[in-house]
Amino acid sequence: MRRMLVGVILAALLQGPAAAQTILPDAAQGEATMGTQAGLDAWVQDFRTRALAAGMPAATFDAALRGVEFNPKVVERDRNQNEFTKTIWDYLDTAVSEDRVALGLKALAQHRDLLDRIAAEYGVEAEILAAVWGLESAYGTYRGDLPVLGSLATLAYDGRRGAFFEAELIAALKIVDGGHVDTFTGSWAGASGHTQFMPSSWERFAVDFDGDGKRNLWGDDPGDALASTANYLRHWGWTTGQPWGLEVTLPEGFDYDQTTERVVKPVPDWQAMGIRTASGGDLPDHGPGSILLPGGHRGAAFLIFPNFQVIEKYNTADAYIIGIGHLADRLKGGPPIAATWPRDLRALTLDERRELQDRLGQAGFDPGGVDGRMGPKTIAAVKAFQKARGMVPDGYPSLEILTLLR
Repeated sequence: MRRMLVGVILAALLQGPAAAQTILPDAAQGEATMGTQAGLDAWVQDFRTRALAAGMPAATFDAALRGVEFNPKVVERDRNQNEFTKTIWDYLDTAVSEDRVALGLKALAQHRDLLDRIAAEYGVEAEILAAVWGLESAYGTYRGDLPVLGSLATLAYDGRRGAFFEAELIAALKIVDGGHVDTFTGSWAGASGHTQFMPSSWERFAVDFDGDGKRNLWGDDPGDALASTANYLRHWGWTTGQPWGLEVTLPEGFDYDQTTERVVKPVPDWQAMGIRTASGGDLPDHGPGSILLPGGHRGAAFLIFPNFQVIEKYNTADAYIIGIGHLADRLKGGPPIAATWPRDLRALTLDERRELQDRLGQAGFDPGGVDGRMGPKTIAAVKAFQKARGMVPDGYPSLEILTLLR
């Protein structure tokens, strides 16, 4: 979802888009535009017609967006999200730092009754909810200080995903119109509250857990926000008692073509191939799973289960999903990740990721487009290139691969 220094700066760096689709790099929609306040003002007037046609009262629209300010830093953040621009080890160093684990244990103890009641009603474990809470707002201590309406208006006007952010802005205006929030502040992407819901997710999944007549994700009481997150995860198919995944070791001579979410096997099949837990034990059978190598063959390996894909609905970045899952495991008393990471490698920049995809395509390895996103098709293309060059086909998009393609 998804290495922690306590406090505002760290939490701000790690806020994810949360209960909405993560905004991914999209080459087809271009780079950041040079927006201006005058441009935003003109866009708001144009948008007013569409918002009113969607049922927004004119008085609410005019009062809420009067004086809304263009924020170029929001556009910049949209192009550089931590989950996609850092290596997974750098991300996890902060996401699951000892400080974040310690604060999470305190939060669990303080809110144990609340979390247990939510877990009983929605079937989502308290530690998973606490992990989302921890990554999204540092357990409620930093919920974002940017005006939500201003961030959404800026991103809608910017146009990279204009239709998406216009819809979110209308949903945000409905929250204001309904009187559900007094001070509407959040992250750069318009997510807000303890678990950083996007406005459309508030519409679909927010619940009034405390029974006060409001679905309040923004106040000091985290009950509605945590219950809403549980409702969200349940909706997307959370299986009670199933882990998101677990760290495993791969045997000598393992076929690295098997390491992808697209290859799903029953646990006994993985066991028969020689895969064991990080401690050397037999694999627990929680249903069919896949082997994931988020840092390549030199890093940690994970056997992931369907709950991994459920967390993915909150944020699509593997680093975030593993951050949520591993933090939850630590809050349950589990150990740190045992394997080492290839810390001599650096993350590719967005331009380098696009170049990698472009050059893979030119070399006859279809990456599925040039958008900077290292999705399944790009990973498969990297694997095919590695096999053609006699390398370990782990699919990791490293600078070495890019250099070989140049």
